[in-house]
This record gives sequence, C-alpha cells and structure tokens, in this order.
Amino acid sequence: MKVHWVGLVGDVGGTNARFALVDAQGHIRNPRSFPCKDYASLDAIVAEYIETTVGKKRPPKAVIAVAGPVMDGEIEFTNLDWRVSEGDLLAHFEFEAVELINDFAAQALACPLLEGADLRPLGKALPKGPHDCPIVALGAGTGFGVAGLARSERGDVAIPTEGGHAAFAPTDEVEIEVLRKLTAKYGRVSRERLLSGQGLYDLYTVLCELEGQAPALPDEMSVTKEGLVGDPMAALALDRFGGILGAVAGDLALTFGARGGVYVSGGIAPRIAERLAAGSFRARFEDKGRLSDYVAAIPTYLVLHPYPAIVGAARQLEQMERL
Repeated sequence: MKVHWVGLVGDVGGTNARFALVDAQGHIRNPRSFPCKDYASLDAIVAEYIETTVGKKRPPKAVIAVAGPVMDGEIEFTNLDWRVSEGDLLAHFEFEAVELINDFAAQALACPLLEGADLRPLGKALPKGPHDCPIVALGAGTGFGVAGLARSERGDVAIPTEGGHAAFAPTDEVEIEVLRKLTAKYGRVSRERLLSGQGLYDLYTVLCELEGQAPALPDEMSVTKEGLVGDPMAALALDRFGGILGAVAGDLALTFGARGGVYVSGGIAPRIAERLAAGSFRARFEDKGRLSDYVAAIPTYLVLHPYPAIVGAARQLEQMERL
C-alpha cells in the first residue's frame, strides 16, 4: 500500500542530523541518523535521505529543527560550519513550504507529548505541573540548548533562546576556582563552557589540576565511561557536572516561571542517568534561597525518548497543516 507522506522532519545538531517522515495519520516513520562531519552541507544529507527513503515522490513540506538561532528563516550553526536558509531548501527541493526552528524550541514542543518510558523523574516523583504553566527544555551535548514553552487554551508557543550562552554563575569555592581557570583560558565563561561535551572535559582537567593531578583521560567520552566505572577524578567531574546542571536548571525554572516542569535532554544526560538521578542535581535545583519552596514543587524529568526534537518538529508540521 502506498503511503501518503505529509512532510519531512529533521533535527540537525553539531554532531548528527536526524530525519524522518510523517504520514497522513501523524505517525513518525523511517527515522535515520547521519554524522554531519561526513557531509559538506545539509542539502547533501536531505538529498540522500529523500533519495534512499522515498525516491522521486518527495514530501510536500518540511520542518527542520536546527542547533542555533534562526534569524529571518536562516541559520548559521553555532557548532558547525554550515549556513542554511528556508529559501535555499525551497528552491533546491521544491517543497511547498519549509520552516527552520530552533532545536530546543522543537524539544519544548515535544515535552507535553512525552510520557511513560519516554521520561524519568530526576529527584522525587512529583505530579505533572499545571497544564497552563510554562515548561523549560534544556540539554547538554555538543553545546547547551535552552527553550521555553508558553501554554494556554489557544495552544502552545515555543520560545527559542540562547540561554546556554548566558554567563556561568559559580556557587561554591571549587566552582569559583573553575571559573577563574576557564576565564584565563577562554575569556568570558558561559554555561555552555561547562555544560557540553568539551565543557565536561574542561571541568575534568581543571578538577585534576586543583587536586594536583595530571589528567589521565584524553576526552569527554572517556571521562564519561571511566567516571561511571569508578575512576575517582572522572567520577568527581561527572558529579560536579550534574550539580552545575541542576543549579542552572533551577535558575531557568525561576526565569521562565516553569511550574509546568523542567525537561532535561541532550546527548550527555541520558548516558549518566543513574549518576544524575543519585547525585546533587535535584538538591542544587532546589537550592534557591528564599525561592526554594517555589522550585521544590516543580517536577524535573530526564528525557529518554531518542528523538524529542523530531517529535516537536512533527508537532510544528501539524500546526502548519492546520493553517
């Protein structure tokens, strides 16, 4: 039986580009992932996906979530040497309509749809937040993404931000020393300087230096792997990373008034799920002085769905269909 494709949906980060198709019933089908480093442009990935998945019968519309700010229908990727525009995609692939949206705006759109095995509570289990209150989606991977979701009876509106590039705020003497050393290396230190793959490795090397040890591990993947099986300095870095992530998540909950919940995704958190759940993430999330009671009532979740931005892009495609 021939399938009628409503549209193409994608999620393009600094490391991987993921694409899928949406059928007439709204089901997401044929997801595939492509390593960005193996392609000269996004066009090349889209062309390969379409050619090898649907052939000549191209889907009429596309919504692609991208890692960075979308300005006037264009993006220059923050962590990838690509520039992409809706106009170029329309011309190249002859779509009827194309929309580029921020990847974490797409994730925020997905959050209300996630349930069951797609989510894991971080900290004590709490009731889902009020359905008409804002939500925050955030996550660390190649970079650090942040978006909000404003909710009302008229529908949900994603709020893309560049909150990952807001300044890092240390909360104890160790983090003050980390900030001092990273400032000497980079100048201004943003949240992303710590809450990212490179950030985790920089955190590890600085903690080694503070302990008077030479870093024994070569990269962030080895820090994650060895930290989970008992390497003392790598474990220390993972625990500190989780604490900083919790502190930033709590700050963002206050900023957005995110009583609807805070959802943590990205490439790193799912890999350290057990340590994140057992560590200081939730304590640091709630440690907000006079506003501690306010954030203590906000649920925090780890997103386990493999393609949350694809789910959000499909939701945005559905809204395009209704217009």
